[in-house]
Formats: sequence, C-alpha cells, structure tokens
Amino acid sequence: MIFAVWIPLLMPLLAVPAARRLARSLPPRAAAWLLTGCAAALAACTAAALGLLTAAGALRLPPVAALGDLSLPLLGGDPVVSVPAAGVAAALLTACALAVVHRTLRHHTELRTARRTTDAHPPSGDLCVLPDSAPDAYALPGRPGRVVVTAGMLRALPPDEREALFAHERAHLAGRHHLFLLTVALAAVCHPLLRSLRAPLAYALERWADEAAASRVGDRRVTARAIGRAALAARPAAAAAHRPGTVLAATAGPVPRRVAALLAPERAADHPPVRAGLHGRRLIAAALLACVTFSAAAALDAAADLHETVEVAQGEAAR
Repeated sequence: MIFAVWIPLLMPLLAVPAARRLARSLPPRAAAWLLTGCAAALAACTAAALGLLTAAGALRLPPVAALGDLSLPLLGGDPVVSVPAAGVAAALLTACALAVVHRTLRHHTELRTARRTTDAHPPSGDLCVLPDSAPDAYALPGRPGRVVVTAGMLRALPPDEREALFAHERAHLAGRHHLFLLTVALAAVCHPLLRSLRAPLAYALERWADEAAASRVGDRRVTARAIGRAALAARPAAAAAHRPGTVLAATAGPVPRRVAALLAPERAADHPPVRAGLHGRRLIAAALLACVTFSAAAALDAAADLHETVEVAQGEAAR
C-alpha cells in the first residue's frame, strides 16, 4: 500500500494540465463537464489517499491495534515512518473537511443574503431589478431562480441587447452553473493544484451561456454586442455587494475572447481550433483518462491491500 497510496496525491500534476489543454479544444458544455468531473474525481481520490494513510498509521498504534485485536508484527511497515505520516495525513484530511464545510456554509449564507436583498424588490417573473446606479447583472440560483439586474445596467443597453443579456443569465440558471463552480471550489480545498481548473471552468460556463443566449435571441452579433457593452459599462470594483462568489455574471471572464467566439461562425464556435489536431486531442484525452483511472485504481488497490493486511493481523491475533 505504501507506494500505491501516494499516486492519487501526485497524479494531479499530470491530470490538471491535460484537462486544461483538452478543455480548450472542446465545445463549452463538454469542457465544463470535463473540468468539473475531473476535479471531483481527483479530489475524491486525494481524500481517499489521505484517509488510507491515516488509517494505516493509526492501526500501528498499540491502543488502536488492541481495540481491533490486531497483531502488530503482521501489520508490517515501519511505525517510525507510517505513524508520523498518518499524523500529517490526518491533519490535512481534517483541514480539508473543515474547509469544505466552511466553504459550503459560506455559499449558502451568501445565497441567503442575496435572496434577502432581492426579496425587498418585487420581481417581474424571474427578473428582479435593483435600483442601483452601478451597472451589474447576474444569475441568482434558488427556488425560484432570479435574473438580477440593476437600473444602471438597463440604462446602458438597448432593448435587443437587454434580451440577450437576460437570455445569458437564464442559461446560467437553467444549467445550474453555480453548482459546477461550487464543485470545483470544494475540490480545490482537497488539493491545491485543482485551483487552476476554476478559471477555465468559469470561461467554459460563460461561453456555454453565450451560445445559449445567441441561440435564444437568434442573433450572434446582438449577443456579442450585449456582452461587450455590458462589460464596458460594469465596473468590477463596484459590483453588487451582495453578489455570491459562486454566481456567474455576463461581464465576467475574458470578454474579448468571448465576443470573438460569438462573432466567429457558429460551427467554429462549437468546435474550437486545436493546434495538435484530432490525433493530438485524442492523445490528450487518453492521457487524462489514464491519469484519473490510474489514480482511482491506486486508491482502490491501497484500500484492498490495507484490508488484507488487517485481516491477516486479526487472524493471527485470534490464534
């Protein structure tokens, strides 16, 4: 187990760059699912590895071994190494668990705060207009979901571009895009390398909503103008004070790239160019799949090995 258990902790070194590169060559929806799924899988394997290291070291402590009727000599390994490693793993696992709980609670608190702000202003359908002069617009998830827009943003856009902006935010709500961002945020607290997946995920989600809005209004140029004009009007430093950190806004991300993608032909937007070509994309996909599979297999192998060792130690102690 001592070798296999380290593989899930090291595999993000290879998997994260591969996922980022592959996501650039995929349509936005597929890229968002790829990045989120990869982050969740790697985080789960990391947590499993830390748990196994903690358990393996704890079992070599005489009081714990006595509780499980284990024969210490048959557990193998060097307690001088495994016990301190288990202490470090336990501390990291506890920190991860606390960070996940804290991040989840903060997410729900931010949503409740934002919901109270919007509840003070009667909505029109799913649209809630705040009387703020600072231009801003975002999708607020919940039951029901709301498209929140300020009076300043409404004044900054002509009617046709407003509809494109509303369609963009409704696409975020329909796709439950905040859950994608929350998943990656929670995964990132389990392994620091996974933090670098958030930026490409946010871009993929914005592009997903851009394409949905363009399809909804039937005009890619109007959608591109709406995104560009809204981004120019909005001031990031003056964004809504109660906007939750995991909600998405049309003005976020690399807006020039998004506008250029909208102005490109629809086929080109759905299938971004890949320098490495189809063969290179397949190689990257195969490498990423191998990384995730190898990480999961290593965690399972380490768990099976630990289980077998415990059974042997219990059987000997029972004689």
